[in-house]
Amino acid sequence: MSLKKFFLSAAALIVMAGPVRAQSGAQTYFTTEQLPDLIQALPAPPDTLSAAFTYDIMRYMWGKTQRLDPVRADMACRDAVWGYEALLAEFDVPFGLTVSPEKTPAIWTLLENSLSTADQMRVAPKAYFHRMRPFERFHEKMLTGEEEVLSGEGSYPSGHTMRGWMVALLLSEINPSAAEKVYARAWEYGDSRVIAGAHWQSDVDISRVAASIAYSRLQTSPAFRAQMVQAQEEFRRLTFASGCTAVPAGIAAAPVGREAFVSVTDVVPDVILEIRYYSSYNFVGERIDGYLAPVALMTRVAADSLRAVSDDLVRQGYRLKIFDAYRPQTAVDHFVRWASDLKDARMKAYFYPDVRKNVLFKQGYIAAKSGHSRGSTVDLTLVEMATGKEVDMGGVFDWFGVESHPDYCGDPDTGLYRPARRGGLTERQFRNRLILRQAMLRHGFKPLDEEWWHFTLKEEPFPETYFDFPVY
Repeated sequence: MSLKKFFLSAAALIVMAGPVRAQSGAQTYFTTEQLPDLIQALPAPPDTLSAAFTYDIMRYMWGKTQRLDPVRADMACRDAVWGYEALLAEFDVPFGLTVSPEKTPAIWTLLENSLSTADQMRVAPKAYFHRMRPFERFHEKMLTGEEEVLSGEGSYPSGHTMRGWMVALLLSEINPSAAEKVYARAWEYGDSRVIAGAHWQSDVDISRVAASIAYSRLQTSPAFRAQMVQAQEEFRRLTFASGCTAVPAGIAAAPVGREAFVSVTDVVPDVILEIRYYSSYNFVGERIDGYLAPVALMTRVAADSLRAVSDDLVRQGYRLKIFDAYRPQTAVDHFVRWASDLKDARMKAYFYPDVRKNVLFKQGYIAAKSGHSRGSTVDLTLVEMATGKEVDMGGVFDWFGVESHPDYCGDPDTGLYRPARRGGLTERQFRNRLILRQAMLRHGFKPLDEEWWHFTLKEEPFPETYFDFPVY
């Protein structure tokens, strides 16, 4: 049996300050074994002969003086209540919104699942270090009268402090403008454990570190990231609706974000997805910021028009394959950073062998804003239904060069083919591009002069709005 498993088993025999299991309805993002082991990550508590422990004693004495302040003593008693409802109620004011399962279901779910995940990490170190609590060492009463409940249960780290700091990390990501107030309240929440006599100061200090370790692990969970996006959107929607928050420039007030969009596959069942920016096979050579899932999103009206295109082409024996649709501004910013780094040329041979990277802005291949961020633009090609293979368009998606222009080797408006003197498109390749182009134009889309695969709905619903919610 591993050391970690041994102390997990031992901890089950100890009277805990609160249940370790997830609260009713909560889903943890990771199992205990998948989380960092705090026994290995954290230093041992201060030795009783050390200067650090002397400081712990001084802080314990400080905490007893704070009990003389009725306001601060009342806060410490409230902070001692073990439960998510009581915990989150203390953050309503600094966060700027009351959090509850009924009023804020997305935020509540994120917090409940995250706290339940992090709660698992405190069990093993409490059992392993089994540190005596301050009130036990000095044989004194606690402010909160919890001596019988907490006696014999290790104090290192502090479960309350871990929860409070975790809540601050989460709420600050949901509403960054409230970060200062949220962290200040979380700091007081930890200090309340010293005032109550439940924990030493070093317990509290290390618990903030432990919460940060848990929080960093959560960031690697796709489920957590997706729920964080939903929580952020819910916060924006509720605060915009109540007038608590000004609508940022360039963001539509109603609907606020993803609510205005649909998954293309829900509207166009025949479409094939190959979302290049979710993969590393693109001109940057890595997954692009803002792409949390390989899905295609568009405004509803654009998706409906694309359904008409799809139906048209299916009758001709083709299916649509989408490389990209809605693109968050975060992703565009990633492109701009990449283009500014002239040393990064790892994908040059695949996408821009004949173009110098320092002219990508000048020649229009990279720009600070993209029509994709408005939600009604799509990059796509054709697949033959009979063979399941991509139609030969004479060039690859995202190729930087004149070969990608719709008028390369011909006039796309008249259909007149003009063979190049050397190389160039065959007439079949040119006409394949026309099949896609003409179908898109028939159903309300307009082309781009530089890219045969790029089309935007003429009557796009948000012509001046550049959205920045992630793709998921």
